Amino acid sequence: MPMPGTFLNVRKGALAVIAAAAIAFPPAAHAQRGPDKIADVAEAVIDAVVNISTSQTVAAGGPSARRSPGESPEARPGPNLPPGSPFEEFFEEFFKNRRGQGDPKNGLSPRRVNSLGSGFVIDAEGLIVTNNHVIADADEITAVFNDGSKLKAELIGKDSKTDLALLRVKPDKPLKAVKFGNSDRLRLGEWVIAIGNPFSLGGSVTAGIVSARNRDINSGPYDNYIQTDAAINRGNSGGPLFNLDGEVVGVNTAIISPSGGSIGIGFAVPANTAMAVLDQLREFKEVRRGWLGVRIQQVTDDIAESLGIKPVRGALVAGIDDKGPAKPAGIEPGDVIVKFDGRDIKEMRDLPKIVGDTPVGKDVPVVIIRKGKEETKTVRLGRLEDTPQQASVKTDAPAEEKSVVQKALGLSLAGMTDELRKKYKIKDAVKGVVITAVEANSAAAEKRLNAGDVIVKVTDEEVTNPADVQKRIDQLKKDGKKTALLLVANAEGDVRFVALTLQ
Repeated sequence: MPMPGTFLNVRKGALAVIAAAAIAFPPAAHAQRGPDKIADVAEAVIDAVVNISTSQTVAAGGPSARRSPGESPEARPGPNLPPGSPFEEFFEEFFKNRRGQGDPKNGLSPRRVNSLGSGFVIDAEGLIVTNNHVIADADEITAVFNDGSKLKAELIGKDSKTDLALLRVKPDKPLKAVKFGNSDRLRLGEWVIAIGNPFSLGGSVTAGIVSARNRDINSGPYDNYIQTDAAINRGNSGGPLFNLDGEVVGVNTAIISPSGGSIGIGFAVPANTAMAVLDQLREFKEVRRGWLGVRIQQVTDDIAESLGIKPVRGALVAGIDDKGPAKPAGIEPGDVIVKFDGRDIKEMRDLPKIVGDTPVGKDVPVVIIRKGKEETKTVRLGRLEDTPQQASVKTDAPAEEKSVVQKALGLSLAGMTDELRKKYKIKDAVKGVVITAVEANSAAAEKRLNAGDVIVKVTDEEVTNPADVQKRIDQLKKDGKKTALLLVANAEGDVRFVALTLQ
């Protein structure tokens, strides 16, 4: 018999014994998969975790208002996902049900739809947190406690952008409540505990570790999820994610799974994000977010090179809302925002979260890079409304009608004409130089420029005809620049920056 601490290796019928390398583990690691404290935490907090039962009336032949949260802890607004993405099947099925395509056998009379999710008590007087998608469109909401008691719940407020909702029940005696912890202190590999109502089975405890932080799954502008391998299944939506101090560090919200069951990829809204939202729901019954009034895009390596930004950072302003706070403050398309209210903007997606968390009406210093130099602008933040804000870029230079077509950067260009507007359905407000063809395998093709797109500016200067574009390109080459930064509008007037190599 081999001695303890050895491996058996069978090779060509011979039995060889290979000594295992000596690896020093803490004694507890040999005895158990997780710390003993998991049981203590679960016992201390489980009475604060509730099942959320909802019901609603669906009209005859009408669409199912949402997927039952008892079926899956879904993510929210639909992202644009590349083919083959691991998220594709998950979101496709979710939004199919949102459109009412999941139940082709709807009856001819109104019917009741029941569903189950999870939640947790944060105030002994009866405040309960859950996901917005758990209670969305519900006629009735009931909180079912660990001892089997039930209380009717009313909705105080909800926020679709972070998928959070705040409920109130009226108990006869104080409830067991839990408190939030600091999710910013979570470490990769740290043990966490999920408690919820998986598959409508009632309060269940699972444990795992923090797999990643600040995950962006393209479900909304404020994505910064905690990723965990603690099993989160259908019906866990809205349940708490605890650390080993018994503090709530996240609100379980979404999973990635082809079958609907846990495959070890679950996502939770961080406690610090949730607390800011819930404080506003408690005070205002809605969330009041700051609004800057800009359209932004990622600063890529080639864009950074063309603008002289080192290291690569910030959010590139692609458009300005004419009625937004950024315009009177002097922020312009082509500016790169690198600091907002004293906080660094390391990448594009940092800006919406920081702006949204900033109080409405506050005068905020905004550091931008313009033509290679830092400037500071002061913006008085507006309030973000739920209706879409339209960003527009001022392009007042008159378009010259010229038939000349010339090659530049793998593009065939032409001055704007009525015929081209009609051919490509370009709106009257869009002015510039029309792209009439794109060479295959060119840099422009790789950047997804298409015939019918309109070049509005080349490196901060407006262009109105192909000669203007060529002149700017020639000057950039003369100045030793390696890339040209184009402001390009589509037929609807939506703009973006595109950096094209000059080599």
